Amino acid sequence: MTETSSSTFLRLLREQIGHEFDAHQQYVAIAVWFDGQDLPQLARHYYRQALEERNHAMMIVRYLLDRDLRVEIPAGSPVRNDFSTVTEPIALALAQEKQVTEQIEAIFRAARAEDDALGEQFLLWFLKEQVEEVASASTLLTVAQRAKDNLFDLENYVARETIGDGGESADAPSAAGGAI
Repeated sequence: MTETSSSTFLRLLREQIGHEFDAHQQYVAIAVWFDGQDLPQLARHYYRQALEERNHAMMIVRYLLDRDLRVEIPAGSPVRNDFSTVTEPIALALAQEKQVTEQIEAIFRAARAEDDALGEQFLLWFLKEQVEEVASASTLLTVAQRAKDNLFDLENYVARETIGDGGESADAPSAAGGAI
C-alpha cells in the first residue's frame, strides 16, 4: 500500500491504537477498583480484559509494521478510578466496548471506501471480536444488576462462567512483541 496523508483508513487505524491502549488503562483501573473492594473474581476478569485490549493495540501495530507503514504510539487519555457501586464500572466497560465497536466499524467502512482489501480482511476479526465483547459485557451487567447487593453470588457467577473468549482466538492477528 502506498501511504498517503489523505487515507482516512490509516488515520483511523492509527487512532485506534490509542483507543485500545485507553481501553487497556481503563480496564486496569476497573480491575484495581474491584481488587480494592475485595472482589477477586471481578478483578481477575478485568485484569484479563486489560491484557486483551493491550493485545488488540499491538495487533494493529504488527499489521502496520507488516505493511511497512508508519507507527506512532499516542499518549493516553485520563481514566476513571472511582465508582460508587459495583455496577458502575461494569456499565462503563459495556459503554466502552460499544464505543470501540463503533470505531472499528468506521475503520472498516473507510477501508472499504478506499478499496483496501487487506485492511478490510484485517478488520474482520476485530468486528467478530466486538460482537463477543459487547455480548459478554452486557450479560455481566445484567447479572450484576440482578444480584444487587449479593456480591457473593456475582463473584460465584464470574468464577463459574466463562465470560468472553478469555483473549484466546486461533484466528486472531499476530501482536507485535507477541500476545500476553
